[in-house]
Amino acid sequence: MSMVRLPSLAPKPRAFSLRRIGAMVMRHVYVLRTSWPRLFELAYWPTLQMVLWGFISQFLASNSSWVAQASGVLIAAVILWDVLFRGQLGVSVSFLEEVWSRNLASLFVSPLRPYEMIVSLMVMSLIRTLIGVLPAALLAILLYNYSIFTLGLPLLAFFVNLMVMGWAAGLMISALILRFGVAAESLAWITIFALAPVSGIYYPVGSLPAWLQPLSWALPSAHVFEGMRAVMFDGVFRLDHLAAAIGLNAVYLGIGAALFLYSFHVARQRGLLMKLGE
Repeated sequence: MSMVRLPSLAPKPRAFSLRRIGAMVMRHVYVLRTSWPRLFELAYWPTLQMVLWGFISQFLASNSSWVAQASGVLIAAVILWDVLFRGQLGVSVSFLEEVWSRNLASLFVSPLRPYEMIVSLMVMSLIRTLIGVLPAALLAILLYNYSIFTLGLPLLAFFVNLMVMGWAAGLMISALILRFGVAAESLAWITIFALAPVSGIYYPVGSLPAWLQPLSWALPSAHVFEGMRAVMFDGVFRLDHLAAAIGLNAVYLGIGAALFLYSFHVARQRGLLMKLGE
């Protein structure tokens, strides 16, 4: 007896849904809102670093002609560095929250797409970064009479490029966690610090050994910090550094997203989504 298959009346999930992305973002916002230790931790380290480097900067300003030329250069550097660090950590930790709660398999039973999760992780990274960095920037005004907002529009360019670099690094780390499990979670805290010596945060790239400088120029962060010093010391916004940072970020973000999607595909094929967090 032949069977007649009736067409399904259930609506097909959209290929891309802002509602699903918004739901993922709200899930993490609720976690933050109901946990004051998490909120405290977000603001604690940026503020502590800013206070520490603020006092060092005040000392050096009276003992170093280089720092005295641009008051607040070290404070600006440490605040922008924390944008990069928090941007990467925002992606990695938001993803790890799903791993620790063993929620990945449940999420992907739903219509949520992997690329929608990527967007939600980046949005949460932005939220966590603003929560962490803004109090430090405002406190710098009160303690040291220095406002990073005096950088003007270049500050927006620096902020966006450091955020995008953080997203790229966070996606690469999340991809490794998908592939190798929680054994790789320590990478979330050590990866960006490994790039700090060659990012030219507190000193020009030219002060590095000649053999190390090409590696430094391959990082968007080096161009951002060189651009920051050009604004503060020379009053010039270097468009060449901006273009280099944008181009490198486009490459690294593409690699990060592709690596995450590939690792997700492999994890799903091998049934690793059910095992993550064990």
